[in-house]
Amino acid sequence: MAVTVSFLLFLAGTAVSLSTSYLLVTRLERIGERLGLSEGLLGVVAALAADAPEITSAVTALTHHQSRVGAGVIIGSNVFNLAALLGLGAVVAGSIALHRKVVLLGGVTGIWIAAVCLVTVLGVIPPAGGLIAVLAVLLPYLVVLGAGHARLQRLAQTLRWEAWLALAVTEEEQELGEVIHPPRGRRLDFAVAAVALVVVVVASVVMERAASLLGIHFAIPGIVTGGVILAAVTSLPNAVAAVYLAARGRGAAMLSTTLNSNALNVTAGLLLPATITGLGAPSPHSALVAVWYLVLTVAALTFAYRDSGVRRVTGALIIGAYLVFLGSLLATTHSASPDPRLTVIPLAVVLAGCAAGLARRPRRPRAAEQAPHPESQRR
Repeated sequence: MAVTVSFLLFLAGTAVSLSTSYLLVTRLERIGERLGLSEGLLGVVAALAADAPEITSAVTALTHHQSRVGAGVIIGSNVFNLAALLGLGAVVAGSIALHRKVVLLGGVTGIWIAAVCLVTVLGVIPPAGGLIAVLAVLLPYLVVLGAGHARLQRLAQTLRWEAWLALAVTEEEQELGEVIHPPRGRRLDFAVAAVALVVVVVASVVMERAASLLGIHFAIPGIVTGGVILAAVTSLPNAVAAVYLAARGRGAAMLSTTLNSNALNVTAGLLLPATITGLGAPSPHSALVAVWYLVLTVAALTFAYRDSGVRRVTGALIIGAYLVFLGSLLATTHSASPDPRLTVIPLAVVLAGCAAGLARRPRRPRAAEQAPHPESQRR
């Protein structure tokens, strides 16, 4: 009976959390429009609201001293995001065009956060140190997005690096402005957002507790419960949104969604609560997930920069790498000291595949793939 109740609670918590998070996203976008936020910051707000289920699930697990589940939800979600948002999006769309400045603007921050996440999980630095290191890069990035292209263009007349930033932000906001165009918020939207936030938090807590109880009953390792099951379930709305953006040719918006979601996950869902509750002793399985998160982030962004976008073959490579990651993780979860043949060799195979792909001279993209979206040119 207890198992049946836990299963029903997991399904109900998942359905309520994910559906209400969409309502929260729309209301926060309206509030951001009323407050005069730039398109870039509106995208960050939307990503934060969409990440509410995984962040809440991770915080709940950490407060119950289930560090493997908590870290697994966040880092596993980030690995899943790379495969489902960038990889699947490119496969569905065929090819996603990106400006190199957009890739650099978000990519530098994304890689830095993934690297800090890894060294924190390994225990090299404490969670508080990791949080400070992440905020040192994330806050200036948010300030740049908040400034918007108009202010940056006025400053760009005197400083060359600000001219580069202005162009990068402009290229990103051109697409985000087409995708995120909420009506101006009203007072009612503040109340609806507050209620939706409470509902998402409560439903996500129920979902995480039910999943953990089911994992204990069926002897499922915590890293699998968090890093595979909860990570995939809580990331489904972002995946659907990214495929939709990719199909419409909104490459910059899709990349921004992926990188912002991952950055906010690590900051608000892992490092901030771990600073208070602690992260526990370093786990080889959590470290394995963090290594894959960094490797896939670097690989995906390197391909995106070289090709000025993400091609279908690159998307298939990212999805294939995620499947190899899953196989490696599942094969080692019941071992306290994972066999290097099941961890190092799969990672080496993926790295070799990425190196071979980067060494291969890319074909010249078709004009339709290389040009920015026509609607963004008219803006």
